[in-house]
Amino acid sequence: MLNRVRSAVAHLVSSGGAPPPRPKSPDLPNSTSAPPADPPQAPRSPPARAGSGSAAPARTVESRASFCRPTFLQLSPGGLRRADDHAGRAVQSPPDTGRRLPWSTGYAEVINSGKSRHNEDQACCEVVYVEGRRSVSGAPREPSRGQSCWSSQKEVTHESLVVGAIENAFQFMDEQMARERHGHQVEGGCCALVVVYLLGKVYVANAGDSRAIIVRNGEIIPMSREFTPETERQRLQMLGFLKPELLGGEFTHLEFPRRVQPKELGQRMLYRDQNMTGWAYKKIELEDLRFPLVCGEGKKARMMATIGVTRGLGDHNLRVCSSTLPIKPFLSSFPEVRVYDLTQYEHCPDDVLVLGTDGLWDVTSDCEVAATVDRVLSAYEPNDPSRYTALAQALVLGARGTPRDRGWRLPNNKLGSGDDISVFVIPLGGPGSYS
Repeated sequence: MLNRVRSAVAHLVSSGGAPPPRPKSPDLPNSTSAPPADPPQAPRSPPARAGSGSAAPARTVESRASFCRPTFLQLSPGGLRRADDHAGRAVQSPPDTGRRLPWSTGYAEVINSGKSRHNEDQACCEVVYVEGRRSVSGAPREPSRGQSCWSSQKEVTHESLVVGAIENAFQFMDEQMARERHGHQVEGGCCALVVVYLLGKVYVANAGDSRAIIVRNGEIIPMSREFTPETERQRLQMLGFLKPELLGGEFTHLEFPRRVQPKELGQRMLYRDQNMTGWAYKKIELEDLRFPLVCGEGKKARMMATIGVTRGLGDHNLRVCSSTLPIKPFLSSFPEVRVYDLTQYEHCPDDVLVLGTDGLWDVTSDCEVAATVDRVLSAYEPNDPSRYTALAQALVLGARGTPRDRGWRLPNNKLGSGDDISVFVIPLGGPGSYS
């Protein structure tokens, strides 16, 4: 995934804003950037950053390569076995000895409690250098301004060009996964959370159910949102309304408070469609007896009774349970990109960007993360670069809990996360360099 982002940003800088050509083969595209500091791994769920620095956790379903963990963890064969132990669930972080991650970024991960053989989260963090080509006159190249039939030319900002490059990178990655399912027998899909730092701004791109927040002087600034059947209900319903053939006669695009029963034909029931945020009454008709496109609440919400996320990469062969109806038309590979300008605020060493997979956010609120940030960082000297790794470990341990009563429990005795958990902590004003 980071190769895609890196290539898109490098092409943007070197070509003056022209869109990159689509790759002709499933091989990774050539890049004008320098070799990565840490080679990325096969992606499957959340965080990343690139530009002056870049990181990215993701969740792998299947890979043509053998199972591995992030290179920067530097795990020995014995360490890899411990990382793969579902009973002990030891937290893994980069060793204190050796090269630190860019910006003294902290990272920690833990495997699930047994729901899958391996840790399906995957992460990458690297520094990328790109440089713009200069024209014959020595001036930097500007985006071409062709003849236009409009009276004035729309302004295209550098920020919007970077956002477009990241969006294209996600689309290219999704297309590459579509090709590889034939050539390499690769199935499955993933969510992705990518963070790019470039020219004083942080770009956070999310497609899936991982999230990122900034904790700045105790204030919480959301930098992404989850994409689930609940949060994207209207988009999904609109697609089902415009293209009813995608529903295969098995589903209705309308939503009801509960499953409609045959005996309720002709009766009035609450419903809402693709245009509604509230509820209204309608007379139940025969087609309303079909299963709803979106059903359930919270973590139990499902699209087409099958999947709990609505954006991500891959899943080109995913079908509705006990049906041949494809789900991919409803899954979007395009991320939501949010931008944070680092130059507009003087950050202190306790200001951080926290990236986490759904294993963290399923059991931890934004306020609880902010409280952990304050508690852990206040115990370290501001110039101690290990404080951010300690914070990442504390967040993972807090979400995992401790083994008790045949399960993993939090201090309040609620269930801890049995999922894979991966966390990056990126300092916004610490000992790292942003130049």
